[in-house]
Amino acid sequence: MRYLARLLPVLIWIGLLFPETAFCLQLPEVTLNFTGGNQPEQVSVLLQILFLLTVLSVAPAIVLMTTSFVRIVIVLSFIRQAMGTQQMPPNQVIIGMALFLTFFIMAPVLGRINTQAVQPYLNQEIGDREALTLAVQPMREFMFQHVREKDLQLLVDITQSKPPQTRQDIDTLTLIPAFMLSEVKRAFQIGFMIFVPFLVIDMVTASVLMSMGMLMLPPIIISLPFKVLLFVLVDGWHLVVQSLVQSFL
Repeated sequence: MRYLARLLPVLIWIGLLFPETAFCLQLPEVTLNFTGGNQPEQVSVLLQILFLLTVLSVAPAIVLMTTSFVRIVIVLSFIRQAMGTQQMPPNQVIIGMALFLTFFIMAPVLGRINTQAVQPYLNQEIGDREALTLAVQPMREFMFQHVREKDLQLLVDITQSKPPQTRQDIDTLTLIPAFMLSEVKRAFQIGFMIFVPFLVIDMVTASVLMSMGMLMLPPIIISLPFKVLLFVLVDGWHLVVQSLVQSFL
């Protein structure tokens, strides 16, 4: 019902914009029945369906954490915090920009997944297990390119497993948190470099106000227009996006 509630406004807008096609739209009817099973095979199928529904509910978060989304959204949030513009740009704009930049950066990886796993699976050339294995390989290669060896070694030591000799010996469940740690660290490093020029402007503004005896006036009110002006003059969004994209090449 929650998804139908989200879909209803979209259907209403379609009906207002294209009234001739609104009457052709029909909501699909999905029926899911759970009945008691007396045989082990029936119980096993029921448990598989419940497990699949549970995985699908968290699948978007799992996929985003294995891509460039983490670094991009943290850096964009740092920019807003450094300028002190509160909720400008809004959260929806930051998340949307981060998503589309993620799609742009991950396009080669997604293309390989589509060629190696999705299309052969849809053509019934490979099974589901083989398709999943082939789909994970490009993601693992992407994460191995950007994970720090120190973070990877930390997760391996925590699991108390044998030291891996090759990349194939490293489990995906160990690689993902190590990759996320590396992305968070790099994002904070970039965020620190973004904070420095804005911090200098705040310090200069506070010094000028103190020398003029205007101690009751908050420096952030005076420095905010100058920070926005500096960011616009240097074409800050262009520089930030360029640096983010090049950091994954």
